[in-house]
Amino acid sequence: MAITLHQGDLPDGLDLGASVAVDTETMGLRTARDRLCLVQLSGGDGNAHLVRFGAGKGYDAPNLKRLLGDPKVLKLFHFARFDLAAIQHYLGVACTPVYCTRTASRLVRTFTDRHGLKDLCRDLIGVEISKQEQSSDWGAPALTEAQQKYAASDVLYLHQLKTVLDGMLAREGRTALAQACFDFLPARAALDLAGWPEEDIFAHN
Repeated sequence: MAITLHQGDLPDGLDLGASVAVDTETMGLRTARDRLCLVQLSGGDGNAHLVRFGAGKGYDAPNLKRLLGDPKVLKLFHFARFDLAAIQHYLGVACTPVYCTRTASRLVRTFTDRHGLKDLCRDLIGVEISKQEQSSDWGAPALTEAQQKYAASDVLYLHQLKTVLDGMLAREGRTALAQACFDFLPARAALDLAGWPEEDIFAHN
């Protein structure tokens, strides 16, 4: 496994393939308040690329934006709703098409309430990952080695998880339903940004 840290953008000419695992790290969970600090990516080859944004440096990242906005590249997320909102708000990119391993798990693993990335990695592919750095300071002047390893682990296994979850979705006849949910996720993120983070606009009341 190789972890490459990039400052402010991806290098020119980097090809991560037809599907790219994506994750973000922010200063907190309120998108408008807590700035985007890091975008992690993996082409499913066991390597991770981390794009770091320093405080006050802006988000002029044309290569990263081009990749995230490419309609020919499938973007894989875990809990896409949050990451899509952060990417839209700070990078101005509406990612499509997308796939969310957490959404897929909730649709097909109805026998459990454990749908976190750590749970999926352990249960579906036998990989133990640490979440110890989850609440660390992602806006610090420099990222520690532990932070970089944690950030990489959030994208390194999404391709494998997708393969297993796709098989389960097909087995249970929920592939089309899952795809409809994935297609709606950018709109769900837009609703969060527009002021409907909790309200179910489809509810009767």
